[in-house]
Amino acid sequence: MQSFRALVTEISSDGKATTELQNLPLTFLPTAEVLIKVEYSSLNYKDALSASGHKGITRNFPHIPGIDAAGVVVSDTSGAFKPGMRVLVTGYDMGMNAHGGLSEYIAVPTNWVVEIPNGLSTRVAMQWGTAGLTAAMAVDSLIANQVTPDKGEVFVTGASGGVGMIGISLLSHLGYSVVALSGKPELAETLKALGASQVIARQEFAEEPVRALYAMEYAGAIDTLGGDYLVQVVKRLKFGGAVAVCGMASGVELPMQVYPFILRGARMLGIYSADSPLDYKQQLWAKIAEDWSLNLADFCQEITLDKAPSVLSSMLAGTSSGRYLVKI
Repeated sequence: MQSFRALVTEISSDGKATTELQNLPLTFLPTAEVLIKVEYSSLNYKDALSASGHKGITRNFPHIPGIDAAGVVVSDTSGAFKPGMRVLVTGYDMGMNAHGGLSEYIAVPTNWVVEIPNGLSTRVAMQWGTAGLTAAMAVDSLIANQVTPDKGEVFVTGASGGVGMIGISLLSHLGYSVVALSGKPELAETLKALGASQVIARQEFAEEPVRALYAMEYAGAIDTLGGDYLVQVVKRLKFGGAVAVCGMASGVELPMQVYPFILRGARMLGIYSADSPLDYKQQLWAKIAEDWSLNLADFCQEITLDKAPSVLSSMLAGTSSGRYLVKI
């Protein structure tokens, strides 16, 4: 193998970022223990930021974006993985400051690699990807904090995104009643098909008058928006309720008082899948392969590598929805 194909983001002298498919020598990849032939990747908002030249995500260019990859081991100098083993990589620094998964090959450290459990294909693993793993961690954290189906409804914000859609589907699969919040009314029926019993328009939610506390409505929540939306969610939690916080699409500030915490025992649970311990990721992938198995094909659009730049642009513009699976 002398060369491989990958998406490469470059920054011109005037600061403009361009991302296009290129043929590269194998020496373009870093020296790392595990060389993997990638079969599937997926697209995430962080990939869109990297491909736009965002220095807060990726410092050095040219760069191969892609925080997700699944494929087959070619070689491993550490001896931990044998050639032919099916593996996946999500998060850590891949696709940020290390070359990523939108490529025919990746070279990564051994301690970033998870063996794919039996019963899970590379394709299905990337239908989940970082978005699905984040949703799984959010659900797992709610369960660990005694948010059970009998306690009441679970509220999911940013429901038309990858984390939101998979979160709805997984919660419904586990017996929860789910209420979805979405800014895309045209996707209401899709969200109900995934398992939401009710879909609330984001604008309607945002126009509620500001109060210190609202009526107690939800046993738990998964929030991908942050900002004022997260504040409103916390104020609606039932006594002892918890919200898994895993996004900041609408803001990073939390303009609120402490009343939900000291009067209702509300809890905020931070979720960050990228740098989670490898053994925890392995536990969750084992659940995804078995009891938490879902059919995600209906809302995962499969594209080829050459189509990824246009989808990344639509993600950045906020006009995309659901999951994009990339066949390498």
